[in-house]
Amino acid sequence: MISEWSTTAGRTLRAVRGASAPITYGLIALCSLIFVLGPASGLTPGYGSGEGLAAAQQAYFRHWGVVPADLFDGPARELLTPATALFVHGNWVHLLGNMLFLFVFGAMTEERMGRIEFTLFYAGCGYLALLGYALANADSTQSLVGASGAISAVLGAFLYLFPRARVTSLLPFLLFMPLRFPAWVVLPFWVAVQWAAASQAAEGPGVAYLAHLVGFGLGFLYAWVRYGRATRVKCTPAPAPEGENQP
Repeated sequence: MISEWSTTAGRTLRAVRGASAPITYGLIALCSLIFVLGPASGLTPGYGSGEGLAAAQQAYFRHWGVVPADLFDGPARELLTPATALFVHGNWVHLLGNMLFLFVFGAMTEERMGRIEFTLFYAGCGYLALLGYALANADSTQSLVGASGAISAVLGAFLYLFPRARVTSLLPFLLFMPLRFPAWVVLPFWVAVQWAAASQAAEGPGVAYLAHLVGFGLGFLYAWVRYGRATRVKCTPAPAPEGENQP
């Protein structure tokens, strides 16, 4: 059994190393592994069930997630939580939606930026997006987790670098018919949805629409400053279909 696991792990590692976007695929694998091993997945017996599982989940999110009130008034370790929160997800839908967007838009962005730059870009923009959200909700005691801010930054950079790339979208109001649109149509529409949702959100954290907007803006601005107009890729097809879930 141990040898089989070792062989499987070795093959997976070699596949990631040989892939054109190993950081993107590695992030997807890492986030998925952390989720499966954590209490939110419900797959680890050690966390119990029922009320015990719910308590374990709340403690887990509070420890690894961003709690705005603690971030600014708590111990110094809280300054690390915008980084750790990027790898924690609240439920299966949250995880799968984020990983789908990262899979679709991350690979081409990583190939354009390079592995090291993409890693720093992803982590830096993700941290700042969650920090911006915390600043806007400084008195909140609710924890915030997820890679949404970092992935939104990837979307912003993708829009600048590949504005004419076509992505397949599933539109609920058209019975989920798969339709292909250029990125300059799909992604600004996504931003408009986030803006509308953020303006109508109830007080206090829930879905971090503001973090999405901050991340997207940072990603677009970074690509604009870093690469300039002359290096934009005008037409490249997207590598995989996009779902309707929001990061």
